[in-house]
Amino acid sequence: MHTTTNSGAPVASDQHSQSVGADGAIVLTDHYLVEKLAQFNRERVPERVVHAKGGGAFGRFETTADVSRYTRAALFQPGTTTRLLARFSTVAGEQGSPDTWRDPRGFALKFYTSEGNYDLVGNNTPVFFIKDGIKFPDFIRSQKRLPGSHLRDHDMQWDFWTHQPESSHQVTWLMGDRGLPRSWRFMDGFGSHTYQWINAEGERFWVKYHFRTDQGNDFLPQADADQLAGSDADHHIRDLYEAIDRGEHPTWTLSVQVMPYEDAKTYRFNPFDLTKVWPKSDYPLIEVGRMTLDENPANYFAEIEQATFAPSNFVPGIAASPDKMLQARIFSYADAHRYRVGTNHAEIPVNRPVAPVDSYSKDGQQRHTFHDPTRPVYAPNSFGGPHADAAAHGDDRGWHSDGELVRSAATLHPEDDDVTQPRTLIREVMDDAARDRLVANITGHVGGTRIPAIRERAIQYWKNIDEEIGARVEAGLEPIANPRETLA
Repeated sequence: MHTTTNSGAPVASDQHSQSVGADGAIVLTDHYLVEKLAQFNRERVPERVVHAKGGGAFGRFETTADVSRYTRAALFQPGTTTRLLARFSTVAGEQGSPDTWRDPRGFALKFYTSEGNYDLVGNNTPVFFIKDGIKFPDFIRSQKRLPGSHLRDHDMQWDFWTHQPESSHQVTWLMGDRGLPRSWRFMDGFGSHTYQWINAEGERFWVKYHFRTDQGNDFLPQADADQLAGSDADHHIRDLYEAIDRGEHPTWTLSVQVMPYEDAKTYRFNPFDLTKVWPKSDYPLIEVGRMTLDENPANYFAEIEQATFAPSNFVPGIAASPDKMLQARIFSYADAHRYRVGTNHAEIPVNRPVAPVDSYSKDGQQRHTFHDPTRPVYAPNSFGGPHADAAAHGDDRGWHSDGELVRSAATLHPEDDDVTQPRTLIREVMDDAARDRLVANITGHVGGTRIPAIRERAIQYWKNIDEEIGARVEAGLEPIANPRETLA
């Protein structure tokens, strides 16, 4: 097999560039040299602003139960098997950052369904730090790096968190054992948002997704995570790849919580609030099926780095809810992919649906599929172009016209405070050993603050959640050795 240029012409040498004259000047007509260097300069696409560091694998989802009474989505009909891609990641770290930083983990799934791609873009926690997308850029910037020193900064993190008490539930999860999973195989995944399911009769339900690891939940002690950050920064990528390579295919069982549509109007807290969970005593888990990962990517860049996941990728029988964070993500994710990978990112093989595509999108960079040139490129038309089919989605988006539901969701409910659920997590879910680790993790993290006012707010933040935990954190903190007044 002979080396060729990108245009297919044979290459004479890949060891020596063409040069002329006594000074050995390289000639511009050495087109293969120019091609190699120009291609090398453009090998990367911009890394993800969020969830930059990650890995993933292909597999399948098998629907083993009958949930057709809740949704008509083809992939969730009994006995259906759907190919999928999963990508796991940290949130704040860059591509080269350690896998074992304390951070939420992304849990993104792309189902290649017979009705188009369905993307479920969640985390390994059922809640998030904020409940309104307008705060998201500020939140992420607080977790990234200072513009001057280019260092991550505990004062910046705690300054944002303590100004946003709604973060308390997620921060409690983050500082607990689930903030450092042993590997991606040993963590759960959640859709986190409330979504809408619609059945064949047009009945609507609110749902939350729970992917429970069949390997069992396990975590890394902070000291082990710190050691791995220096000795094997790609620990989680390696763990998943090698497990699949040796035939140990990880699995997760999907269950959903289902809330009747009308319940949302009178429930005791806003069911579309991303900082809240629905108690399972109110809405028990209903098993749906199993996800198995059994195929490593053949090429990381082509199949993981270029994979694009967007909450806007719905299929008939599944739709959005009035969750304000979800509404913002429906715009921002797809927009990020058009910037990062390209206008036609959905044509890249890893993102291409298995269902036929017959859209009116046209042109743009990297467009390589096209329709018969006699077919109209606009709608509506009179010449046989594709037409929208209201019956395909039915009343999937019906909540948009339900003013009573939207008004009810925006009204304060008896339990819409920010501390009840994290307090319950601490007092009723964690045991004594888990609470001890929580205090140690918080103390270690808050101990990195150097601005006294922010440290005082962080202590009060925890006292508001649980007085005893806050007092233990306060007692465990060493005095600030070199205090500062502002972010440097």
